[in-house]
Amino acid sequence: MIKMINNSLRKNIFIFFLMLVISVPFNLSAQLFKPNSEIGVKAGLSYYTGDLNSNHFNSTKPATSFIVRRNIDRRFSVKAEIAILNIKADDRVSKDTIRLDRGLHFKSSIQELSSQIEFNFLPYEVGNLLYNWTPFIFSGISIYNFNPQAENSLGQWVDLQPLGTEGQGTTAYPDRKKYPRTQVAIPMGGGVKLSISDRLNFILSFSARKTYTDYLDDVSATYPGVPIEFNAASIEMSDPTHNHSKDEQRGNELKNDWYYYTGFTISFRLNNNTKGCNYE
Repeated sequence: MIKMINNSLRKNIFIFFLMLVISVPFNLSAQLFKPNSEIGVKAGLSYYTGDLNSNHFNSTKPATSFIVRRNIDRRFSVKAEIAILNIKADDRVSKDTIRLDRGLHFKSSIQELSSQIEFNFLPYEVGNLLYNWTPFIFSGISIYNFNPQAENSLGQWVDLQPLGTEGQGTTAYPDRKKYPRTQVAIPMGGGVKLSISDRLNFILSFSARKTYTDYLDDVSATYPGVPIEFNAASIEMSDPTHNHSKDEQRGNELKNDWYYYTGFTISFRLNNNTKGCNYE
């Protein structure tokens, strides 16, 4: 009964966060052509840390996003962002003998929709020579979709989640459920803003995403052996080196995965009119 209540509560929380993340970008878009709104693009690099990678800025991949920002005043802004990120890791290229013996690898694209609030440490306004730069921090809420894949012996990239590589969805491990590929995360980070003209804004930033899953890389707990529900693909992707026995450690289920995004943004302010904004 308690487990059913917890599952219901999690679903309600997820639905609440989903409605929050979706509603804010729509509200921002409705405000888009009001004074002190910006549209922009961001380009940079993304990576992750988890069971297959513990080093920051290792295995970086290209990332990009589209941004809508509403400047409330010189200190606060709200932002909606649609991002496409990429993450990967590979035991097979490691110098660590334990990781080489494990031999796991993955890649995944992440599609993310987020709502964020930014705080400027200094008064800042695009096009104002008196307030033309500031360090800033931000946080918010995001919903994202991921899909870890691995390359099989035929050179084909296959989706890992349906295979239940740690026994998810099998009778051997009834408590291990297949993880949802759409989840909620908390983005947080900071950077520097610089006004480079009356309308153009240049931003350098770094951000981390706190997730509530240990399966960005499809690795978390122990090897499942060969449950009766496993097919050839599940067997190969679960233990590609065939060196491990049932319940041997495969990952660290006590630590969730994180993903990161660093890069630069060029944004364009649509209206120079500051009337009605609290810029005191």
